[in-house]
Amino acid sequence: MAIMAMLAFGKYARQERKHGPIKLVGNVQGVRAPDFTLTSLDGSKVKLSDFRGKAVLLNFWATWCPPCKVEMPWFEELQKQYGKDGLVVLGVAMDDSEPASIAKFASEMGVNYPLLLGTDQVSDDYGDVQYLPTTFYIARDGTIVDKMTGLLERKDIEDAVRKTLNAGAHPVSGQQNQARAANKAAAMKALEAKEPGRDELSAEGNTDR
Repeated sequence: MAIMAMLAFGKYARQERKHGPIKLVGNVQGVRAPDFTLTSLDGSKVKLSDFRGKAVLLNFWATWCPPCKVEMPWFEELQKQYGKDGLVVLGVAMDDSEPASIAKFASEMGVNYPLLLGTDQVSDDYGDVQYLPTTFYIARDGTIVDKMTGLLERKDIEDAVRKTLNAGAHPVSGQQNQARAANKAAAMKALEAKEPGRDELSAEGNTDR
């Protein structure tokens, strides 16, 4: 039973942690995902809102979490498979390890998606993340499609990814805008070619006389 529980999730609790206001209490589906600014492993600042228009898989994990290690290769595969469709996987490390240790762990795991350094603030904003892994699926319009806690089957995760890709607003790309403008211009040009000009109408009127 203990081994099964360990595989289901890992308990997350930082020493001397001070809670702020807890958000996302209860059913979070359809709720706007709280924005955040976190530091990536390369030292850059990353905001969730930077990915508006993308479907985001936001995974809270830790290097000491056994089920997290099971999921990570699946996330790598899903990022490769669905990245072209607009999927972005973001991993938020919630342990107290040094960034260098987390980077080494990520390199050994072959992680191909951004990893961010978690904070107590982002944990509170997302409902006080106590169990790892915890994953939020965020639609293109920034609303939460689903929340999953513990280790699930890969199929369940992929189903959630597909659902998230198809949810929310689908922004029009620059290429689509250009194509629509070109089609509109072509249609106007064709319409003008069919309509007689003023000179032609005057000539027809003179002929009738």
